Amino acid sequence: MKICFCTDLDKSVLISNFEKRGWVQVTADDDWNFYWAGTGTCRNIFSVDSGYRMHDNQLINHFPNHYELSRKDLLVKNIKRYRKDLERDGNPLAEKTEANIPGGSKYLYLDFIPITFVLPADYNMFVEEYRKNPQSTWIMKPCGKSQGAGIFLINKLSKLKRWSREAKTSFHPQIGKESYVISRYIENPLLIGGKKFDLRLYVLVTSFRPLKAYLFRLGFCRFCTVKYDTSVTELDNMYVHLTNVSVQKHGGEYNNHHGGKWSVQNLRLYLEGTRGKEVTDKLFGSITWLIVHSLKAVSSVMASDRHCFECYGYDIIIDNTLKPWLVEVNASPSLTSTTANDRILKYKLIDNILSIVLPPDGVPDVRWSKIPSPDMLGNFDLLIDEEIAAQDDSIHNSNNGKHRSNSNRWK
Repeated sequence: MKICFCTDLDKSVLISNFEKRGWVQVTADDDWNFYWAGTGTCRNIFSVDSGYRMHDNQLINHFPNHYELSRKDLLVKNIKRYRKDLERDGNPLAEKTEANIPGGSKYLYLDFIPITFVLPADYNMFVEEYRKNPQSTWIMKPCGKSQGAGIFLINKLSKLKRWSREAKTSFHPQIGKESYVISRYIENPLLIGGKKFDLRLYVLVTSFRPLKAYLFRLGFCRFCTVKYDTSVTELDNMYVHLTNVSVQKHGGEYNNHHGGKWSVQNLRLYLEGTRGKEVTDKLFGSITWLIVHSLKAVSSVMASDRHCFECYGYDIIIDNTLKPWLVEVNASPSLTSTTANDRILKYKLIDNILSIVLPPDGVPDVRWSKIPSPDMLGNFDLLIDEEIAAQDDSIHNSNNGKHRSNSNRWK
């Protein structure tokens, strides 16, 4: 069967992967089997007005409402709802610490996003939280933008009010202005060479119900070009605070050779050498825990169409106690290569994704079980497959009704 692909992105890491497989490029108006689309195109294809119906031999790289995880306000809303649902069900995962600690009680296992509010809707709640600790710094981000656009830090309520006046944005819940999230800024990030960094990890989801997800081993750290400084004078210096390459590449200290990036393997070696293997293993375990539960938080609301898969770009900051924090999730992580290593990494990423989402014969088919053989995973590791876990539980329980299987460690 001749496989036809189309894409909105003119990226060599995509085109060369498709052509290597002997696929033929067509336009969106032709019959296609595989579409690597931008989020806008995906919205149009799945809109009620389009009337488009996909056939069994078509795959597309976004879920219809992928933004439940990648829009900053919806991510926060879904994680908060997930925690409340677990709490209501009496699930031990929603256990909290005692309330008599600074800042009140915290979730013991699900405390992986900073305290966050959506403005304008949560303005009064934010002010109440701010007044508990007026020395704190907060980071403000527009919900619908990416690559560091429109982000700024505040350490005084007056600064937020002044910005609201200048931006002509009244923080009044009834007025439909652009929404922002405001989060407690992580002021104690882990520094390497005195510089702040974050992790960019790639997570492939092939199904949300049952949840099937994979983590790409070749993630990387993105470093700021300027040493970290919490002084008020540096509050507006985004080269100190934002790790986005789209911001840092405009700085005078940016290095075109390594692009301010470090592999996750190098980070692990560094941490094992400076902090020890045990705490390093615990950190990476906490990162996978965070990813799995952020996916579980949206799985019930996600439209899990069998024609879809998604590669999310997770941005995670590690603080100096080696606790990971989820900063945001990107639905269209950049496929632009800023360095030679970048190009190699992103080529492998696409190649490995195709090997996992396609059946063994390489022809898109939604009737396929979406359970790839281990040798097709490449640089991906299985994070969770609820279908396999359920099968394992079923076999175990039929063999021994008295003992429950713990094969699914994420239950």
